[in-house]
Amino acid sequence: MQNIRIQQRPFLSNPEQFQGLSPLLANILARRGVQSEQELELKLKHLLAPKMKGLEQAIQIIDTALDQHQKIVIVGDYDADGATSTALMVLALREMGADVEYLVPDRFKYGYGLTPAIADLAFVTFTPDVLITVDNGISSHEGVAQAQAHGMQVIVTDHHLTTKETPHAEAVVNPNQLGCGFPSKALAGVGVAFYVLANLASFRAKQGKSSIKMSQYLDLVALGTYADVASLDYNNRILVDSGVKRIQSSQCRAGIIALLDVAGRDPAQLKAQDLGFVIGPRINAAGRMETMDIGIECLLAEDMQTAYALARQLNDLNLERRHVEAEMKQDALKAMQDLDLDENHLPPAIIMFEEHWHQGVIGIVAGRLKEQFHRPAIVFAADQDGVHIKGSARSIEGIHIRDSIEKVAEQYPHLVSFFGGHAAAAGLTIRREHFAEFKQVFENLIAETDDAIFQACLWTDGELKAEDFQVSTVKQIEDLGPWGQKFPHPVFEGIFKVVEHRWLKEVHLKLKLMLDNGQVVEAIAFNALDKFDYDPQQAKVRLVYELDQNEYKGNVSVQLRVIHLEH
Repeated sequence: MQNIRIQQRPFLSNPEQFQGLSPLLANILARRGVQSEQELELKLKHLLAPKMKGLEQAIQIIDTALDQHQKIVIVGDYDADGATSTALMVLALREMGADVEYLVPDRFKYGYGLTPAIADLAFVTFTPDVLITVDNGISSHEGVAQAQAHGMQVIVTDHHLTTKETPHAEAVVNPNQLGCGFPSKALAGVGVAFYVLANLASFRAKQGKSSIKMSQYLDLVALGTYADVASLDYNNRILVDSGVKRIQSSQCRAGIIALLDVAGRDPAQLKAQDLGFVIGPRINAAGRMETMDIGIECLLAEDMQTAYALARQLNDLNLERRHVEAEMKQDALKAMQDLDLDENHLPPAIIMFEEHWHQGVIGIVAGRLKEQFHRPAIVFAADQDGVHIKGSARSIEGIHIRDSIEKVAEQYPHLVSFFGGHAAAAGLTIRREHFAEFKQVFENLIAETDDAIFQACLWTDGELKAEDFQVSTVKQIEDLGPWGQKFPHPVFEGIFKVVEHRWLKEVHLKLKLMLDNGQVVEAIAFNALDKFDYDPQQAKVRLVYELDQNEYKGNVSVQLRVIHLEH
């Protein structure tokens, strides 16, 4: 069992500024750095002004393309952010009267982003006048040049980090590019696309030209933002909350309703987390296991019959993905056992490659290894060219994985053919004969990190008072959402007297706990047999938990959902 330190979140702002809220809620917000009560008002009018480098040039080019009936092609990415960005661009531009098509690279054949080969494919397939990237392109210098050589004007819209000069496109819109003063650096690719389209629509409306209301597409913006694990700063919380509300009232794409239905979820009961854990994985399964066209077509579907057929296909692909993922994780754990690696004897980073591993699932497996062992993890799979291997990296708090890969690439240029990404996740391509050398160099680099970073830490919001164990508290916490990346759902800690315990299906642990005031509450620890060392002889238990509610035969009661258990 992993050794975990339990610590209370520090206050990042003053809780006393939230006069209208209970001390519990005020403390929760202050621990997340909320600066004012206005940040609780998730209204579209509070979105950041569209002052983004390259935005004006992009709008001018698209506006002219619309007026002159030029052919536009969207080049997307093969994840949920890329799929929602592509669908958003296609739907909005078509509604404004554009002649627009889309192209998403087959990850197994072409790899990521606007490569010269994709520029050639776009030219041969569509012969477009304008090419717009969504959720990619910031590192595509050669691809942009190739598209321009074919006579296209190129607009790059992206959100990925870069420390280098941007490609020489006609317009580059990316809040993370050098010299962009847009205050939020957390927009997902779909958020950047939304800003471009919303301002295009506003510009055309003022000119008396064909325009649209972009708020109708906020369901796609919310889905892409949450599924891409974008930080939920104030701006993103507004976008996500607005989109969630549209889905809850079924004012959304037929494909989203269909995906929720095949997953057995009621749209009216949707939480933001469901975008990341219910809909997102099913969309992502298309890009991981087959082609993202299936996911995009599901989001573009204009009727429920078409949407359902595609949603069922996506659900089947997701089941296949889970099966492949489970097998790969077992392979990885066995390989670690063979090397005598366990929680007490770990390298600074977990870097693995197996010839038969599935390229579409390596990112998920890297994420699972990172979670289980609290180490940065890079999992590689073979590329179709027989020369390279492609890696997906996931990192822990305190180690910027993209920048770490960049350091290796700068010090040992022969080791990294391509890379890109963010602080927590990145992708890279290396030559297979360089795997052992890359592994050694990367491990040495990460080994320079302060040992404290490798200590897994569970951050909590402290202990709850006995009177706060109420269903009403659960509702109040939910109302402060959406919760997610960098705005985490409240987690509490406490030592409780155990009144009763029982095992469900021999793996889940159900507890009855007595509070100081004599109130008895229930707690559920899913998969406790594998995760925790529960000793029934001990009278007390220390828990880290989320406050939840349980409905049974019409009765609603408070329930603790256990994240960590120790004695």
